[in-house]
Amino acid sequence: MAMEQIDTLVIGAGQGGVATSEHLRAAGIDHVVVERGRIAERWRSERWDSLKANGPAWHDRFPGMAFSCDGEDFPDKESVARYFEDYALIIDAPVRTGVTVEAVTPHPGRAGFHVRTSRGEFDAHNVVCATGPFQKPAIPSIVPDTAEVTQMHSTAYRNPQALPEGAVLIVGGGSSGSQIAAELHDAGREVYFSIGPHDRPPRRYRGRDNVWWLGVLGIWNMDTPAPGTEHVTIAVSGAHGGKTVDFRRLAEQGITLLGMTSGYEDGVLHIADDLKTNIDAGDANYLSLLEAADAYVRRTGIDLPPEPEAWQIPADPTCVTDPVRSLNLTERGIGTIIWATGFRFDYSWLHADTLDESGRPIHQRGVSKVPGLYFVGLPWQSRRGSSFIWGVWHDAKFIVDQIAIQQNYQDYHQSKA
Repeated sequence: MAMEQIDTLVIGAGQGGVATSEHLRAAGIDHVVVERGRIAERWRSERWDSLKANGPAWHDRFPGMAFSCDGEDFPDKESVARYFEDYALIIDAPVRTGVTVEAVTPHPGRAGFHVRTSRGEFDAHNVVCATGPFQKPAIPSIVPDTAEVTQMHSTAYRNPQALPEGAVLIVGGGSSGSQIAAELHDAGREVYFSIGPHDRPPRRYRGRDNVWWLGVLGIWNMDTPAPGTEHVTIAVSGAHGGKTVDFRRLAEQGITLLGMTSGYEDGVLHIADDLKTNIDAGDANYLSLLEAADAYVRRTGIDLPPEPEAWQIPADPTCVTDPVRSLNLTERGIGTIIWATGFRFDYSWLHADTLDESGRPIHQRGVSKVPGLYFVGLPWQSRRGSSFIWGVWHDAKFIVDQIAIQQNYQDYHQSKA
């Protein structure tokens, strides 16, 4: 099979790849988007059945098309996947599905890249890595595979009926862990929920969704995370119409809250003495946003009704005041551990000098130090909102602008040659 010549190859047909394709087509740049599965594959096959998006439909979308549901609704995973599939059709994105990228290697001594895939080879002048931030599930090496308990990452969880019988331990108090814990409890499972440090914004306040407040307060456009906050877990959910995650109320309903898992030995899981610290810090984050919102109302005079009940923090439940410090999995009847512990980057196929020691891309707003190599969809790529649907669209436009600028330089050089 002959090597295919292409100006720009985009890797990944999720939100980043589809957005990049839209801007490349608008700029008149010849390109191909390759995707190992289907368009928006991770939304389809690596999320649980009842997943709801964490932002309302009016906000988490591209400018060119609204979701078919009401703007205040939180789309389910199939609706999100269809959204990107439909969007790709509308913009006539040149997506080739079922193509796995095996290696991307810069050409020695000349511009461009040799790209080897499962369906042939490309000679690409530019490569845009749009594989996003959720690449390889991260499971801490705490409980060995030999332990008599089923272990899975949240990407493998589908529904309560698919799990073995028994109680369930969920590790990780972010959006995924919170939604899954509530679903399992509602299904009648006994649930243990291990929570680490987190931010806990209100879902809504004074009649406006959290994403609206982040916008008017300028938080979405923060371009640099505070020290140590780049990977902060966010406990926010769009489930059941969108409700504020309140760990104390989950405990009141019967879920046993735990501190961070710190070790394992002979069937016993050791729990750190940090549950109240983590809960209190989450409360402080929650209250700080309420305070900032109230200050905005006073400053602007906008007519939004006060919500004094939102400031009420319930009393600590027993599992917080008298925390569990060790958990015998067998005695507690725990048959499954679900690790909702995030993801790692996986650029094992990228053979270019643009990754740090931990495998994270080295870049400035998605522009790597290797000419012609770009990234789209990274957390904090240009701002806090970069890894969200709307933020990806704007970052993709910036990247395509850089590609077009470089193309203009090259065209000028060739005209003078």
